[in-house]
Amino acid sequence: MTPTGASRLTRPLLVVDGDSLAHRAYHALPSSMKRANGRPGNALTGFMSMLLRLWQAERPRAVVVGWDTLGRPTYRNALLDSYQSGRVFDPDLVEQLELLPGLVSAAGIVSAKEPGYEADDFLAAAVAQERGRRGSALVVTSDRDAFQLADEQTTILQPVRGVSETARVGPAQVRERYGVEPRQVPDFIALRGDPSDRIPGARGVGEKTAARLLAEYGTLQALLAEGRFAAEAGRLRDFRRIATLDATAPLPPLDDREPDWAAGAAAARELGLERLADRLEAGA
Repeated sequence: MTPTGASRLTRPLLVVDGDSLAHRAYHALPSSMKRANGRPGNALTGFMSMLLRLWQAERPRAVVVGWDTLGRPTYRNALLDSYQSGRVFDPDLVEQLELLPGLVSAAGIVSAKEPGYEADDFLAAAVAQERGRRGSALVVTSDRDAFQLADEQTTILQPVRGVSETARVGPAQVRERYGVEPRQVPDFIALRGDPSDRIPGARGVGEKTAARLLAEYGTLQALLAEGRFAAEAGRLRDFRRIATLDATAPLPPLDDREPDWAAGAAAARELGLERLADRLEAGA
């Protein structure tokens, strides 16, 4: 049943980084976990099981899952040739990443996927939309770029211990971990760099120096306006743009909607995932 009025606004929107959670599930669960046809099933099983647990624990008003479009460049690649270069995914993981959006949709959960955008961008777009309606959001991701989304209405749920638990990250936790405000995270990444995305950062600047500079100047732009890092200014602005999540990413409607776990179970059974199907049916 769809909640209405004030009760609706007390329930958060659950926003999930599909690729991030699928990667964690794939590496957390044994490769011996197969579908009936002998093909891999660990990422599919772990992802959907975690999604069910999150829904049961948080009872959100709706769930939306954002996805990368593998092999399709974004504006970030145009700004930095080395962006995310060298990443090689196991074929067994890629196969399951191709199946997951359909399985998620079969369970009545919204998927957002579009060439030119990353999963992170859909997280930002969903959070911006929820802020506009004065609701709250829970963002599930392992990607610390998403810390820029944290505020009084938005909490990051960071998976720990594989996909079995999450840690809650709000503005206070961002300050504790990085020494900066959430809004400063793109500036921080531009200065410090991000090895996982192959963003080099400013020469000679590490985590502590980046935090100290932002405490003094407030923003990367203010720092550059004072003549700091003049020789690298253009590149640092590009790095900041790369690190900034694009809240204009196109989203399907995010109306209040309960998952259809029974339909998800039927889809899992068609994929030869009997144990997952039983788990989803029990959740329904």
